[in-house]
Formats: sequence, C-alpha cells, structure tokens
Amino acid sequence: MDQSQLCPRFEKAMEILSKRWTALIVYQLLAGPQRFARIESSLPNLSGKVLSERLKELEAESIIQRDVYPETPVRIEYKLTDKGKALAPLFNNIESWSSEWIELKE
Repeated sequence: MDQSQLCPRFEKAMEILSKRWTALIVYQLLAGPQRFARIESSLPNLSGKVLSERLKELEAESIIQRDVYPETPVRIEYKLTDKGKALAPLFNNIESWSSEWIELKE
C-alpha cells in the first residue's frame, strides 16, 4: 500500500476518532445502549460539557444514535449505529495489541 499520500477517507476517520475522548466513548458504547450519566461515570475525567459535545459530533457522523423515550422524566439513551458497530474489530485489535505491548507503571 502506497502511503506517500494519505487517503482522504483515512485522514477523515483519524480526525474523527482521534479527538480527545471520542474513541473511549465509542469503546464504552460497544457494551450496548447507555444513558448520559452512565457514560459520564465510566469516564471520570471527562466533563459533562465535553461528553455532550462529543456525543453530538458522533451523532452528526452517524456513528451513534440518540433515542428519546417519552417517559416522565424523559429517558435518553445513546447507542452505536451499524456504522459505529463496524468499529468493533478495530477496538478489539487495539485491545489485543495493548494487552501484549503496553506496560502500565504502578
């Protein structure tokens, strides 16, 4: 594969996924639909404001879907679309790679 020039689609994909917190949000949603508070609590250093921004960006890219349930109080869940679920093998490969090659210092 000639990598002398980056493919525009690859570049766009990296732009989307490399934004701070985005990959971790997608990784969290691989477990299934979740509410805002659950996503926020699973990533304790992530502010609610940034989470809200990233969810909107991922929704605009059709990677996640926002479902609103007309209950009292209103329930909102976020889940991966087929486009988002298609990222699962990538994250599985990163998980395998990190298990083998990343050493955590205590």
